[in-house]
Amino acid sequence: MATTDRQATTLALAHALSAAERGLAVIPLSRTKLPALRSPHRDDPAPAPCHGECGRLGHGVYDASSDPARIRELFAAAPWATGYGIACGLPPHHLIGLDLDVKTGTDSSAALRELALRHLFTIPPTVVVVTPSGGRHLWLSGPPEVVVPNSAGRLAPGIDIRGAGGYLVGPGSRTGQGVYAAAPGTAHLAPAPCPRSLLRLLIPPPRSHHPAPPPAAGHGQGLIQFVLAAHEGQRNTRLFWAACRAYEDGIGPALVDALVDAAIDTGLSAPEARATIASAARMTGHRP
Repeated sequence: MATTDRQATTLALAHALSAAERGLAVIPLSRTKLPALRSPHRDDPAPAPCHGECGRLGHGVYDASSDPARIRELFAAAPWATGYGIACGLPPHHLIGLDLDVKTGTDSSAALRELALRHLFTIPPTVVVVTPSGGRHLWLSGPPEVVVPNSAGRLAPGIDIRGAGGYLVGPGSRTGQGVYAAAPGTAHLAPAPCPRSLLRLLIPPPRSHHPAPPPAAGHGQGLIQFVLAAHEGQRNTRLFWAACRAYEDGIGPALVDALVDAAIDTGLSAPEARATIASAARMTGHRP
């Protein structure tokens, strides 16, 4: 390992331990911002859903811990890690992350201001993490009895939500795009309570249990093409993203088989593809 990588790993561990002192549960991340440890079930012929019950490492956000000994164990198993992820939705903070992306033609900050004016809320002073692309992560604290799901663009264009089962890239992490850093004057703050009117927007309405209609040919086909275009190293990520969008749009159950077929065409096995789609279903508040 190059000296710079060793230094990045050492710094990432130090930042992760510091976050743990604040009660935040963390996992090591690679330069791609994905969990650094691969699933121990990746080669199983028919992997059953496992959130770490097997006792092995490599279950993504379900490995997250605020125990220093456990964190050192995780980083020792992933000496290539250059960052860390902070699990959302866990006590004591029940963290909710507002990810304000910077995209062409999208002003996520303006979208958030418009939402705040329309729904009469103010984002209180809180931790703000600046991403290498110039985006921002706003940390908020949710009530323990409320489960906020992950979503992408549902609240407003360019605004992704990190909730239960998701994670935020921690400040001090080094990725292929650069370093994540706390905005000046915010590092010492605790995550501020999420305004109630904003919280109501983050919780999707109860879903009916009517049979899912067949997917709209255009949108469903677009998601399938997105998966088919995946290269090695991004197949699972693209499949997970497409499945999340399908479930959020109400066409997930009807699109499962087509997504699995597309994933198989890219080189994934059917059990691995179905496990990824099932994770996306759970992540978006659905039954796989």
